[in-house]
Amino acid sequence: MDEYINLTLENIEKEHICCAIGDPKHQVGVNNKKEWIKSKLKDGHVFRKLNARGKIFIEYEPIETAWIPISGKNYEYIYCLWVAGSFKGKGIGKELLEYAINDSKEKGKSGICTLVSKKKKPFLGEKKFFEHYGFKVVDSIADYELVALQFEDSETPKFNEIARTMKIDNQDFTIYYSNECPYVEYEVNELTEYAKENNIKINFIKIDSLEKAKNVPCIFNNWANFYKGEFISNTILNANSFKKLLT
Repeated sequence: MDEYINLTLENIEKEHICCAIGDPKHQVGVNNKKEWIKSKLKDGHVFRKLNARGKIFIEYEPIETAWIPISGKNYEYIYCLWVAGSFKGKGIGKELLEYAINDSKEKGKSGICTLVSKKKKPFLGEKKFFEHYGFKVVDSIADYELVALQFEDSETPKFNEIARTMKIDNQDFTIYYSNECPYVEYEVNELTEYAKENNIKINFIKIDSLEKAKNVPCIFNNWANFYKGEFISNTILNANSFKKLLT
């Protein structure tokens, strides 16, 4: 039987957080992510991973305190479920999801939900995988969908109205980001330097509170790109991908 670990204040410093393993350039991002997790544990945040050196984990918490522009009552929200590399196809994703479902039921939740998309997009779960376990689409914005598994008859979660705008007034390239993802910090610094060197204006808006997270004017999980006032993607950019995007 596979051995899993839930991160706690007692073990988080000695445990890795799966993403960016062994990559020194992302160490600052890893540290920031750990601090973010520490601040969220009091809210019921769960980070459960396989006790192995790999990207195998699930991360979720109550929707009321989840840093996403979604509203609901008595649901859990799954930020991320990731099984990568040689660990795929071994039933680990199933075990992680079933743990989250059972944990939510034991806590007396009405259901559990997550963000997916009609077409495959980075850093989002596979829609078919969740549908296999009974998740159904309960709300959508463009290609993005909120899927939920109800345990009892209850009002399902929904996107906040501000998230449906998918527009901002600023016409410059604008990026909303948070420390939910350890890859983010390095890319923000890289893009900042690239913009300076090439005399390009990029606005960075850091989501660093629950209030800000609930009021992002778009789909948001940890990164969102706007250009000429329009939402264009949730893809985390580096200097090369940013350059390609503008050419």
